[in-house]
Amino acid sequence: MHQLIEHRSRKAARILDSARELVLDHGVRKVTVSEIARTAGVGKGTVYLYWATKEDLILGLFARELLAFVDAVIDRITADPAAVLPRRLAPLLISTGRDLALKSRLSGGGEVVRLLTQEPGDRDLFARIRPRELCDAVMPILHRHGLLHPDRPLADQSYVMHAVLTGFGIAGSDPGTDPLGVDDPDALLSDTVARLIEPPAVPDASAIGAAAAETAAVFRGTRDAVLDLIARSQVTGD
Repeated sequence: MHQLIEHRSRKAARILDSARELVLDHGVRKVTVSEIARTAGVGKGTVYLYWATKEDLILGLFARELLAFVDAVIDRITADPAAVLPRRLAPLLISTGRDLALKSRLSGGGEVVRLLTQEPGDRDLFARIRPRELCDAVMPILHRHGLLHPDRPLADQSYVMHAVLTGFGIAGSDPGTDPLGVDDPDALLSDTVARLIEPPAVPDASAIGAAAAETAAVFRGTRDAVLDLIARSQVTGD
């Protein structure tokens, strides 16, 4: 079983918190291990007890953001299978992604992209939470269990979901640019998705439960891969 190093070391937890704060303030390129150590109140050598390089530390930091996203989705779908209905799944994905503190740094920096592509598969792993990849993984499940409109091709409905998630994601990335008079964008997103791709009648509970179980399994697969990445980025230290 993978163990997050911060769960057994308060120093490692402080280092991660400090790295997150500095990356948010200055970006990946300008942050140094010396600054991270100073902010965390530890010696520079202590950082290297847990991460061999700055790149490993930053990679682990972003991987933990991805882990938080995946865990939140799994928890919601497991606790409430009806959360897999398109009208509820779309706002769940958007709102959960909105809560990721480092999201802007992940999407906007060439340095981060370069960092995440040093090892084969890392870029694909981080790409799994983009709208297109989410639709490719989840929409066939919803279609198979009757949670999508039966008279429209799966490819068309996947495109619609991708476009809606992308559009609402961009619109919600800067709250200051929201149109006046829109008090609840998530409710608007829910209504839009329901009108565009849901079937006329609500699917029965068994279909919803089966779709929820398969969807959660997809996210658990991503979770396992993220934990592998985190384990690879950190070293054993005391």
